[in-house]
Amino acid sequence: MDRDDIKFWSTISNRIMEEANEVVKPLVGNPKSDKIVKMGADGTPTKFIDLVAEEKVIEILEESKRPVTLISEEIGEFKIGKGPSEAVFVVDPLDGTRNAIKNIPAYGISIAVADPMGASKLVTDPSKLIISDVEVGFVKNFATGDIYSAKKGNGAFLNGIPIKPSQKTDVSGSSIGAYIYRAEMSKIDKLLKTVRSMRILGSVAIELCYVADGTYDAFLDIRGNLRIVDISAAKLIIEESKGIVTDENCQSLESGLNVLDRTSIIASCNKSIHKEIIEILGGI
Repeated sequence: MDRDDIKFWSTISNRIMEEANEVVKPLVGNPKSDKIVKMGADGTPTKFIDLVAEEKVIEILEESKRPVTLISEEIGEFKIGKGPSEAVFVVDPLDGTRNAIKNIPAYGISIAVADPMGASKLVTDPSKLIISDVEVGFVKNFATGDIYSAKKGNGAFLNGIPIKPSQKTDVSGSSIGAYIYRAEMSKIDKLLKTVRSMRILGSVAIELCYVADGTYDAFLDIRGNLRIVDISAAKLIIEESKGIVTDENCQSLESGLNVLDRTSIIASCNKSIHKEIIEILGGI
């Protein structure tokens, strides 16, 4: 993407974040937000609050008047406009759905933008793009208003201010986040006995960004069932902050930009902490 394209799609992304927040706000803590309205393209139930957020995303992309492909948990891959897509939006319209339903202040939106024309080779099928093709990423915590952002090669930011991970080098003194629902608890238990503290908030995109700004020293989800739409923006934000992101076997993430691919993830503030966590988990 050239500078003008990045500016245009960033403006669209900011509008999506603002307006999606507005439609979600009256549903937070509202019992009707928990109603299952359909099965999503990713095979999981779509709640009413998820659908409302996604419909706002679609509405704004349609109003951009430029051809674009949306990849989202609920609708799957959705082409907007005529002609080849100028951008591919990979969106989790509501990260932390259960938190929003219960009015727990850790929920928001994740937006990653990839450019088919700027990929390693011209991709006519947007689903053939991989996560490393993402060029712009935004994660907004609706509960706090905080916005994490990154553009490839230009660093990572929190509310426009540059961010860096923590400088922690000893895992025994580290504070980490985790998503452990139906995880292999024998591994988690070993790590839990080693680190200083572990937090579980239930909002993967936001918690990954906490690694980027030093709030967490690391975050992990080793179930092997993590959706790419949840992490596409946050992965770029962490990498642009100079943090480390791999799967649980210390392999780079090269999953496709679609709703079907699943992965594990370990994100750390530096190589030393990353290596130690993976060794504790038995990944290497």
